[in-house]
Amino acid sequence: QLQLVESGGGLVQPGGSLRVSCVASGFALDHYDIGWFRQAPGKEREGVSCLSYRVTLTNNADSVKGRFAMSRDAAKNTVYLEMNNLKPEDTAVYYCAASWPPSPSMCTLTKGRYHFWGQGTQVTVSS
Repeated sequence: QLQLVESGGGLVQPGGSLRVSCVASGFALDHYDIGWFRQAPGKEREGVSCLSYRVTLTNNADSVKGRFAMSRDAAKNTVYLEMNNLKPEDTAVYYCAASWPPSPSMCTLTKGRYHFWGQGTQVTVSS
């Protein structure tokens, strides 16, 4: 059974940092493109960052470039999203997702490309 489980969300003050994790079970995570998406109340789910299986590079949305960084630990079957200089507008439920087949080059932030999804972890940025 393929499953993704996010964790590490919580309340953080503006300007702070937080790392969220995504643990995969039932499949080898390092054979997939992995993406992080977020959804705020009243808004559609949007792509935040992804990590390419083939290229081993990340692709980030313009709104988070320079602030967010994604990484993978194959031994732990886990991917991470390091979020720095957090802003109130970053408040959302953060989801990880896996895509197969992976992109021939860079991973995509298009949500329709992803087939396996976690249930999300809440990140709230507030004073």
